[in-house]
Amino acid sequence: MIGKGLDQDGCIAREGSLDRVAAEFAPVVEAARARIAAAFGPDRLHSAYLYGSIPRGTAVPGVSDLDVLLALHDEPTAADRADADAVEAALDAGFDQVDGVGVLLFGTGRLLSELERHDLGWFVACLCTPLLGPDLAAGLPRYRPSALLARETNGDLGLALAGWRERLAAAGSDGAGSDGALRALSRSVSRRIVRTGFTLVMPRWGGWTSDLAASAEAFAGYYPDRADQMRLAAAVARTPTTDRAVLAALVDDLAPWLAAEYTAVHGEKVPRL
Repeated sequence: MIGKGLDQDGCIAREGSLDRVAAEFAPVVEAARARIAAAFGPDRLHSAYLYGSIPRGTAVPGVSDLDVLLALHDEPTAADRADADAVEAALDAGFDQVDGVGVLLFGTGRLLSELERHDLGWFVACLCTPLLGPDLAAGLPRYRPSALLARETNGDLGLALAGWRERLAAAGSDGAGSDGALRALSRSVSRRIVRTGFTLVMPRWGGWTSDLAASAEAFAGYYPDRADQMRLAAAVARTPTTDRAVLAALVDDLAPWLAAEYTAVHGEKVPRL
């Protein structure tokens, strides 16, 4: 079971660690630690976390991005967002090792709430690596690859479809700006689809993985008729495309089917206000 991302008790093991950060990315992580501490301070910041490929040890220099989550004592304000934007810009400009920096902001009250127990709470406890401050995972349960977790993490794919179609239609048919918009859309769409496809089958597969190729293969084992489409989505997630036909196939065919199948199997996610 440990080979499927679970610990000896069958619970999802925390997937990242500062010990797994490759030497090339160590200066980026240290700079992030220092800048976050200086920008927010103990009065605003409860704790900071890394997530994604860098703490998993799978990041590729010049290709991977740096993903950060900040847990604030209070709900984020416009000033907090502005300071986070400044941290993003400084780190992105200062290190060629990363291709973009993203900082998520949440209040600790929300992260520890009952409503988010199997969504953001699980995300912090299992997918985030502590960087600064006390670890919120101490106040969260251990998680198994259950239908409840599947529903609450990705049971709202259908809500994204209209926005994806609007973004696809809004992107011009040519020009560098259009290419950038299409690549960004293809990256976000494909990653969301692959992760949703994996969590659809996660309770049956009986484990956890964040690896996109492994996620697509786990899905393929249960939905062979859609396997090639999911493998295509995984490929696009790794290498974004400007091919409108590929994007249309994902947005107009695979994603609507996946949303409907997800609801049929796991039900709809509890609404957020």
